[in-house]
Amino acid sequence: MGMEKAHLTEEFFAPIATDPKGMESVARDPSIGWRASWRRLKKNRGAVISLAVLTVIILLAIFGPMMTPYDYAQADYEESFKTPSGDHWFGTDKFGRDQWARIWEGTRISLYIALLAAALDLVIGVMFGAISAVCGGKVDMVMQRIIDILVGIPHLIVVILLILFMKPGILTISVAMVITGWVNMARLVRSQIFKLKAEEFVLASRALGAGFFRTIFKHYIPNTAGLILINLMFTIPSAIFTEAFLSFIGLGLQEPLASLGVLINDGYHAMQSHYYLLFFPAVVIVALMICFNLLADGLRDAIDPKMKNK
Repeated sequence: MGMEKAHLTEEFFAPIATDPKGMESVARDPSIGWRASWRRLKKNRGAVISLAVLTVIILLAIFGPMMTPYDYAQADYEESFKTPSGDHWFGTDKFGRDQWARIWEGTRISLYIALLAAALDLVIGVMFGAISAVCGGKVDMVMQRIIDILVGIPHLIVVILLILFMKPGILTISVAMVITGWVNMARLVRSQIFKLKAEEFVLASRALGAGFFRTIFKHYIPNTAGLILINLMFTIPSAIFTEAFLSFIGLGLQEPLASLGVLINDGYHAMQSHYYLLFFPAVVIVALMICFNLLADGLRDAIDPKMKNK
């Protein structure tokens, strides 16, 4: 007795209704991985202490100048070179300006530079690298040649050229960072996305109809978030050092404005007779540099435990 053949009609090939918002949903909560990374980070004593110290420094940068009645630019020649006391906690400089107010005002500038560097990495560097990698071909070649040109120009040369048209100051440093401060992030993101382009979940997403920017924001960037975060934490201390160095050699902020580089330069000239003018700003900038680097190492080990043994 033979089996009856099924008659195939158009009803068998009717498309199934799908929800565009849920077509790429997964059962696993993506936040689970971040929670595990946070637990690993909390076990790293150096990273936790660094995070606590950075929190204190940031709070002092915000509220420190408000804790003293003196303005950071207020000169009082009768109070010149006062040693640390109850009136002037960190002493005064040659113009009688309160060092406590000036140091935390300078820390604000350093943190502004750090936030600017992080924002440029996120906005320009990540998007430039992602678009370059996803487009590929001639687009990628042109975009990478642009990066090669920017990498070949030293950052100090860019600042010096800008000073020919602009006054030395925070705006000049900001413009210089806009020009060259994001290229390393762009390269890292591009190389990471090239590794992800052949992954099955990306191919499946494209087969399901995910568009250009949806693929970037839903797959490529989330799967490079760990690398982006780690590189950000290493970029921040580098930007702080760059500002301090430029201010130290006279290409950054100028008197009476305050920055850690300006304060260290002033303290350097008076360190033999008034050590505190150099000691306190040096402690702050060293604390910032060390804590950001230790926190970056802790984040790297927490996000990718395999890196710890390499």
